[in-house]
Amino acid sequence: MRAAVYHGPRDVRLEDVAEPSGAPGPQAVRLRVLRVALCGTDAGEYAHGPHMIPLHRRHPGSGHLGPLVLGHEILGEVEAVGAGVENLAPGDRVVPGAGMWCGRCAWCEAGRTNLCARYYTLGLNADGGLTERLDVPAIMCRPVPVACADDAAAMAQPLAVALHAVDRARVARDEAVVLIGVGGIGLFVLAGLVARGARVVALDVDEAKLATAMRLGAAAALDARAPGVGEAIGEALGGAPVDVVLEASGAPASPALGQRLVRRGGRLVLVGMQAAPRELDLADLVLREVDLVTSVAHVCDHDLPVALELLAAGPLAGEALDRVVPLDAVVEDGLEPLAAGRVAGKVLVAPGR
Repeated sequence: MRAAVYHGPRDVRLEDVAEPSGAPGPQAVRLRVLRVALCGTDAGEYAHGPHMIPLHRRHPGSGHLGPLVLGHEILGEVEAVGAGVENLAPGDRVVPGAGMWCGRCAWCEAGRTNLCARYYTLGLNADGGLTERLDVPAIMCRPVPVACADDAAAMAQPLAVALHAVDRARVARDEAVVLIGVGGIGLFVLAGLVARGARVVALDVDEAKLATAMRLGAAAALDARAPGVGEAIGEALGGAPVDVVLEASGAPASPALGQRLVRRGGRLVLVGMQAAPRELDLADLVLREVDLVTSVAHVCDHDLPVALELLAAGPLAGEALDRVVPLDAVVEDGLEPLAAGRVAGKVLVAPGR
């Protein structure tokens, strides 16, 4: 079968790899891959990695070392189940949460499985879904509602990441929120904020993304580079101070911008990945008692089912989708334009095309 295999920066090859054989292992399921969504992490690994891919050093959680099949935002159909799997059956559509946890460490016992001491992610630390079939742990799989189309279900994992960030921000109904960045993960954060009933002002530098933010329920969508953007935010919120700022762009200047915008006693939540260390005025954070919060990945048991419900019930997937490409075109029509910033929304790969 064919797979997109990462060998290094700008070196992803379509290769023939061994198909899974025999029965899946205990507590595992075999999936026929229906869709795989690409994200900024995939593009970053492709353009200037490896950062997370264990190409030269064995990963402590997965044990993987060397070239790796990409793809962590996966939708599949169960073809076979291993011993001990009772809640899934052949024919079920499922979304694997991608991140696997041990269930035994202190973080797992506290319910923070995304911080597991032996955590690893399919498609980044172990072979992933940009192929035709793969075996995955059944415990990370969640059934897809009948009303949720394939293209929508493939976005459940990144939406779960966004919902985890909204939980970490402790956003309540009617709170005034500024969201910096509505491309990639930011659009899903917006959906989570709107579902919570927050009043959201979205900031970005792309007009198309700002227009999408308005269609998805933002109270206002503003160019982050515009003079007087702080005053414009105040006008959009009717003079209310900004309770929460979520930074989801990863742009170098955005954490400091968020700090300037958030009110005394508010929360600054960092979601976007920064490529280098950044400066923040820590004295200001202390004197204004601003909570500095970070968010990574998601908690599979809590966030993934909620993500699937939201995708089945609303227009988010249609607004977020940019294109669906076959596996053979994953580099030229997927990773390359994504890394170059020429993609307006999610790119999905359909291995069966």
